[in-house]
Parts: sequence; structure tokens; C-alpha cells
Amino acid sequence: MKPKKHTQTQNDSRRNFIKHAAVAAAGLMIVPRHVLGGKGYIAPSDRLQIAGIGVGGKGQSDIASFAKTGKADIAFLCDVDDRRAANSIRNFPRAKYYKDYREMLDKEHQHIDAVSISTPDHNHAVQTMAAMQLGKHVYVQKPLTHDIYEARKLTEAAQRYKVVTQMGNQGSSGDGVRRLQEWLDDGQIGKVETVYCWTDRPLWPQGITWPAPAAEIPKELDWNLWLGTARELRYIDKLVPFNWRGWWEFGTGALGDMGCHLVEPPFRILDLQYPKDVQCSVGSVYVDEFKRGYFPESCPPSSHMVMTYAKTKKTKGDLTLHWMDGGIKPERPAELEANERFGDNGVLFIGTRGKMICDVYGSNPRLLPTSRTNEVRTKQTIERIPGSAEGHYGQWVEGCLAGFGKMKMSSPFEIAGPLTETLLIANLAIRGFDIREPRADGKGYTYPGRDLKMIWDSQNIRVTNFDAANQFIKREYRQGWSLGV
Repeated sequence: MKPKKHTQTQNDSRRNFIKHAAVAAAGLMIVPRHVLGGKGYIAPSDRLQIAGIGVGGKGQSDIASFAKTGKADIAFLCDVDDRRAANSIRNFPRAKYYKDYREMLDKEHQHIDAVSISTPDHNHAVQTMAAMQLGKHVYVQKPLTHDIYEARKLTEAAQRYKVVTQMGNQGSSGDGVRRLQEWLDDGQIGKVETVYCWTDRPLWPQGITWPAPAAEIPKELDWNLWLGTARELRYIDKLVPFNWRGWWEFGTGALGDMGCHLVEPPFRILDLQYPKDVQCSVGSVYVDEFKRGYFPESCPPSSHMVMTYAKTKKTKGDLTLHWMDGGIKPERPAELEANERFGDNGVLFIGTRGKMICDVYGSNPRLLPTSRTNEVRTKQTIERIPGSAEGHYGQWVEGCLAGFGKMKMSSPFEIAGPLTETLLIANLAIRGFDIREPRADGKGYTYPGRDLKMIWDSQNIRVTNFDAANQFIKREYRQGWSLGV
């Protein structure tokens, strides 16, 4: 029996069937892996590719926290000190390692989605700006910058380049600051009149002279890259990895280190912006009988700053904010019982109807007397961040994956920039305190910046009544380094 002859129509139908079947089969093969992997599975294409700049110490814990979210890969590591990078290199063996962030960004930018920056303060701005100009999302350790000018420029750049930003002050994602906000909104302490913030920092040497003997540069450290924007200085022992905080060339002192954690709660919940004015007093170091030391390169051993902020809807009038470091504390509130701890780091809000207090990061919020904390029933009106303070990392990862403008961050540059500026304005007063001029008779010096209330013009970024202090608003970078604006 002869086989049936297929008509052209039958052949076309058969070909269409095979074609459609092949397409369907192919479709089954390319189902997204997160579907095949079940709930919670993240396809490789959906994972955030992160580069870390400064991956020892805090940088090490930062990138580890991003990796723990399960939605990020630590793809590249960069550090000028091989000793500090060793643990991160071991923890992320597949990550490619660089010493110069400029080389890393130049060669790998097409493979990077976001950058985590945890380097000394003086290099934050150039590294962050370089990443943002390449369209990379950025997470930057506190304080955001070393200089006031840098903070303003990074804040503007975040909007210009449309990247997701977060500063590393985890308390801004914590439950504590949100509880303080709810108490305030509920009228539990009335309108706020005064705020005190205090810390036991510095925990490193301050109020000292630059050591005379030079030290040998460790072979694992690229000293030139570590200096970055700073002046050409000889290496000294114990400057790296921590004691740089006490030198104005590199760090921002106790205020820069802890201010973002302690000033953040009042800054946020009282809707503060830039201070109107600032005045300061600083601790003295005497090097001989009746001879006060003069150490303009080093931050002081202690300080007390007083800043005035314009009235907001949540303050009675202009707000007075006190900053105290070096172990100085405000007067103990009368509402605390004799044996209740005041704490080495904290914030005290004094309102027209009562007081409230919290520890560093806005944690452990209490109404005073503390018995009120459990007695008062205030509704939760503010959404909490999953994981509270530790959720700060995951929030940024999720925000980066979602894209610019899709999610609200706890500490984006639009908040972190002005917060950092307010701390650096206070540091401006401290540095102005040490400005001196020779007496006309040649016998000693005068100190025109002492006992002043410096008036701050936030729009024009300058002190209006003591021009000499304005030299500290913007540094001159070492040759070869630029902010790129």
C-alpha cells in the first residue's frame, strides 16, 4: 500500500506544530530560576553586584551584612592595606581584589551595581563621587564626608545621578528612633525646647602633637594611596587603622565619629536642617605650669558645642542643641532615680510637658520618669524596618534592586548630607578656636575665634562674622586628586 501523499496545507500545519512545540519546550527551559528554585530563591541576574572600598574593620562587617541578605554578591574588594583586607579576601574568595579604587572602577564598572565605602573620612567624598558618576548606588560609612563643601556636593550629586544612597548610621533604621517620634507626635513631652547629646569618645589620642619620630611603613600598606586627598605627610606609628580619627587632616574627631549616631534622632524627629549659629568650649591640655598646649593639628580631648536651630512645628521656639564629648555630660535629670544609669552615650529631650531619653543609635528609648515608658500607651504609627537597625543593610540592598526613587531609605544623602554638615559646622567652631594671630608687640598671640558665636549662612555655606574660619569649609586636595565637579 502506497503511503499517503501530504498536501502542502498538511505540511505547513505539521511544520507549524513542530515550531510551536519547540518554542513551548524552549519556554519551559528558560523559566526564571527563582521560579524553579521556589519561594525566596534569587536568580543570579537579580542579585546586586557590590564592590567594597575599604574592606577591613567596619568595612568587613558592612559587606558581610550585605552578603547575609541573600540578595547580593560581593564581587570586588579594594583596600590599600593587605593586612586589613585579609579576612574579607578569605570570606569572599571569588571576589577580585584591587588596591586602587580608581583602577577597580575603571576596569570593572560594567560589572558593578553598587559600591560600599568604609575608608578614613578624608577619602569618602572622592570615592563616593567617582562611583556615583558611573551610575553606581552607594553605601558610605559615617560621617558622610570630611568637609562641609563635600557634603553639599554629594547631596546634590545623588539626585543628579539618580542613584540609591545610604549612610552607615544603622540607628536611623532602628525601632528606637521611631518610638521616640511616636511619643513626640502623641504629645507626651510637649514641644521640645532643648536637646543634649553626649559621648565618652574619643577612645583614641587627641590633644597631642604630631609624633616626632617617623615609623617604618608596613610592607602591606600603600601609604600614598592611604593618604589620598591629604597632604604629603610621613607615616607615624599607630595612625592606621584607627588613630587617624584624632587628626584634622584625616578625621573629624569625636563629633564626626559619634555625632551621626547621637544627633540623628533629634535631627530626624524634630525636622531640623542647618544650625543658625554655633559656639564652643574645648578641653585644655597643659604641658607645663601655667602653659597651655597648642595642638591645632589634633582634635581636642573634650568639647562642648551649643547650636541653635530655627523653630519647627515640633519645637517651642528656636531649639538649643548641646553636644558634649570626652566624658562631659549634662546635668542628671531629676526624674531619674538615684541608682538609674544615665549612660556614657545618650540623648536627652527636654520638652514643655516632659522629657525622654535614649542611648546611642536611638536605642533603649525611655520616657522620664522611666516608669512612664511602660505605662504610656501610644499607637504605633510609623512603619518599622524589618530587622530594625540591622535591617539598614538589607533596606539598601532592596532599594538598589528596586532602583532609584522606588523605595524610601532611612539615611539617604538628602538626610545624611545635612546631618553631616551640621556636625562639621560644629567642628568649624572648634577649629576656629585654635586660629591665632601674633600680638603687635611680639609677645605671644591673640585668639580671635574664641568666645564667639559663629553665625552660619547655610545658603552660601559660610560663617558671616569670622571669615578666618571659612578656610576649613573646603580643603585643597593633594595634587592628582579631585572631587570631579
